[in-house]
Amino acid sequence: MGAFEVTVGLGRVGGGELTPVTAMVDTGAAHSVMPESMLKRLGLTPTESFLYSVADGREVEYGYGMARFGIEDREFHCPVIFGPEGQYLFGATSLQIFNLRVDPVEERLVRREFRARAI
Repeated sequence: MGAFEVTVGLGRVGGGELTPVTAMVDTGAAHSVMPESMLKRLGLTPTESFLYSVADGREVEYGYGMARFGIEDREFHCPVIFGPEGQYLFGATSLQIFNLRVDPVEERLVRREFRARAI
């Protein structure tokens, strides 16, 4: 699947304005990752820290917390990793929370539709 970017709003769980950011959609990343400096500037603080395995095989420690994400007219609280500068990833957990799927041909996010079935 090709990589593509989306614009998401990012802010504190407690409310306030969302700051638009351009993030790479990364279905291989469990959580969304945003630069620690940006998250702190928005007033977010990590609640925990964990060791993460990164692409080159190293293990690094990053903060972990919750942020408010917005896409179009919808907002949800999602886990976020307080990552390195320049890293903006919208991960699989956030996709699930927003009930979105990836359309790799059109390189866009699409709302998943659920159909009820009689038993």
